[in-house]
Parts: sequence; C-alpha cells; structure tokens
Amino acid sequence: MQRRKFIQLATTTGLALSAGPLVLGMKRTAPYRLALIGSGWWGMNILRCALQHGGTQLVAICDVDTKQSDAAMHEITKLTAAKPKVYRDYRDLLQKEKPEIVVVATPDHWHPLIAIAAMQQGAHVYVEKPVGHTVYEGRAMVKAARETNRVVQVGTHRRVSPHNVSGMQFLKSGKAGKIGMVRAFVHYAGGAGQKTPDMEPPASLDWDLWCGPAPMRPYNPAIHPKGFRNFLDYANGMLGDWGIHWMDQILWWTEEKYPRKIFSAADRYIKEDSTDAPDTQTVIYEFESFTATWEHRQYAGNHAEKSNIGCYFYGTEGTFHMGWQDGWTFYPANKNKPILHEDAQLDKPDDQNIAGLWKDFMEAIAQKRRPVCDIEIGHRSTNMSLLGMLSWKLGRSIEWDGDKEIIPGDAEANQLLRRAYRGEWEYPAY
Repeated sequence: MQRRKFIQLATTTGLALSAGPLVLGMKRTAPYRLALIGSGWWGMNILRCALQHGGTQLVAICDVDTKQSDAAMHEITKLTAAKPKVYRDYRDLLQKEKPEIVVVATPDHWHPLIAIAAMQQGAHVYVEKPVGHTVYEGRAMVKAARETNRVVQVGTHRRVSPHNVSGMQFLKSGKAGKIGMVRAFVHYAGGAGQKTPDMEPPASLDWDLWCGPAPMRPYNPAIHPKGFRNFLDYANGMLGDWGIHWMDQILWWTEEKYPRKIFSAADRYIKEDSTDAPDTQTVIYEFESFTATWEHRQYAGNHAEKSNIGCYFYGTEGTFHMGWQDGWTFYPANKNKPILHEDAQLDKPDDQNIAGLWKDFMEAIAQKRRPVCDIEIGHRSTNMSLLGMLSWKLGRSIEWDGDKEIIPGDAEANQLLRRAYRGEWEYPAY
C-alpha cells in the first residue's frame, strides 16, 4: 500500500478528537507556531521534515547545551527565513512563546514532563519514543492528552513506512497462517569498550537541568551528547531504545493489547565501559494466543542469519521477517512456493520515514482525529520494553493486568511502575 493511501485509511478510521482549536469546515491559513525542545541530531532530523512539509513557523528552540543549540541555529538559517528565539529552560519557552506545536526530542527521562506541560499550555505534541522512563509516566501522558484534547504523535515512524504497512497487511491477511511465536531482535557488533572518567561538565551545558527529575550523577562524556540510552538513570538500554520499534510491530499485528506474563534474563557479560545497561538480554512475553520474545546483544554482530535486526513471525504457512533496511521477506513452509520479498522505501539520509509520520501528524491536527502513532499506542509499546526491564530488575517473572496497568498482588513490582523525582520536580498525575 502506498503511503498516501495508508494515511487516507488512517484518516477515515481514526478516532475524532472531542474538542480542539479548529472549527470543522474551516481551513486554517495561518501557520502553526512551532517549537523544538531538544536540538540535537534527532531533533534536527524531525525539524527538517517539519519545515519541509510547511504549515508551521519556527518560533523557538530549546536546549540545555548551548553548543547544540548554536549548531542547530546555524543549520536553521539555511532551512527557513524565520528567526526563532533560543531558550535553555523549556518552561520559559512555553510561557513566553505559546507554541501551538511542540517537538519533544530530549533524552527519554524528560519526555513526560515537557510533553505534558506543552499539552497543558495548549500545544499539540510530537514526542520521540520511548514515551517515558516508567509505566506511570506514560499513563500520565495519555491522561493529559485526553484531558486537553491535544493531538500527540509518538515517533514510531515504522507505522507509516511503506514496507511495514504492506507487511502488516500480509500478516493480517492470514497468508503466513496461524502465528504461534514472534521473535524480535537486535544484534550489533561491538567489544568490551573502556571506561570514560567522570569530569566537570562543559561550560556550554547546564548539567543539573539536563538531569532534571532523574538522579544527579557526575557528568560523563559517555552520557552526553550521545550514549545516554545505555545509562539506566536516564533510559532503559537497548530494549528501551530499539525494542520499542519491534514491540510496536508486534502490537500492531496482534489484536491483543498487552502481554499477560513477562520474564527477562539479562546481564553485562562483555561490556567493561562506563555504561550500566545490559549488553545481553532475553525477554519472554506470554500473550493469550502466542508467545513473543526479545533478544539483543551489543557484541558479535549476527552474520549467520539473514538479518541482524527485526521481527520473525513464525506461522503454519511459513516464516515472515519484518526488517528495516532490508524490507520484508516471507519464506513459505512449502519449498515449492516462491520466497516473497518487498524492498524497503526509506527516506535519505537517515533511512527513516519521519516525513510520512509528520504529514499524518499535521493532518490529524487539521482533521481533529487521533494520529496513526497516537500516545496511547506509543504508551502500550513503551510498556512492553519497560515491563521487560522491570522483570530483569526484580530477577523474576511478573504478571501484567494491562487494563488496570498493575502487577496484581505484587507490591514490590508495582513500586517500579514509577520512581521518585529529584528536587523541585513533581511526578505527573496519572
């Protein structure tokens, strides 16, 4: 299915927002006031797509590191004639600029507070995945989106990638037969690495504000400007980073909204650097009608299989691989039937499909409907990763009531569905 047709379908079937700033039947002519919070590499990827799409005026950017915001402004002058203001604290930006659309592309631990504050100020939000660091942060974001009637798009862009869309059509058609197992995986090459000493933060960086509600620890260049996702105070490792994309593929395919049991085994067998996230992890997710597994390692890249990343769906009629740069492939159980394949159609230079996701976001705002990667969808996919990490931290399996979002009869586990915030920062209401 072509992206245009897919988005039309999403428009037709999407849930309409109950209220909003637009009046149906009236076409908006003024551009939306746009702000970018988090101006690093990925934030700028999103901003390029936003500006290329049109319909917005960039009024401000925000970053706790002036080195990053300076670099961003240098590029922005080549992208637009607008003269956005630069802020270090997102609260000042929201109060003074009153943006109508906010892009949240900060480290993971900041997503909930900034996104919720933007919604409450009146903005629609494009927030990067994962939606938060804990389960109840995601719940709070869903609550805020529904209470404020804002459109919130999560950056799980595979939901609009042409080969992912057509691949899901193939799976849902039943051509792979009854699927009893799904295996999601990421295998990256690497080695032990080496420790990076803590040091004073660079003069350009407000380290206290970077840490924000998360624990304050000494600055380490392995954390910022890149690498934070392998530090558990600020993210949830490979499962929290890459895992959400493939957990989302599983939930997109199945009619079940969540697993009922989860067990994870993980450790640091190889890494000797300054990070603390597992370099090896396996998670088993028990659903009602199938079992899903996740596995990753950050060493010994996989050349023995046909791919080192993606999902295998194992069905009675054959095995289906949903990949990234290698598209999708179906291997029939009947060897007399041909192998089926569809190449990926990815936007350069990043091999992502942010432009299609931004297009859907803007159309959802105009049409007062839920976007294709609505915050509730992103919340459930994020939960898959977070529950895997929670099981590992506990050292045992857990049961999950996804309707109530609790771990029944397990006070110890339920405590890990949220965490204490540092200093002045208050955990969002959920």
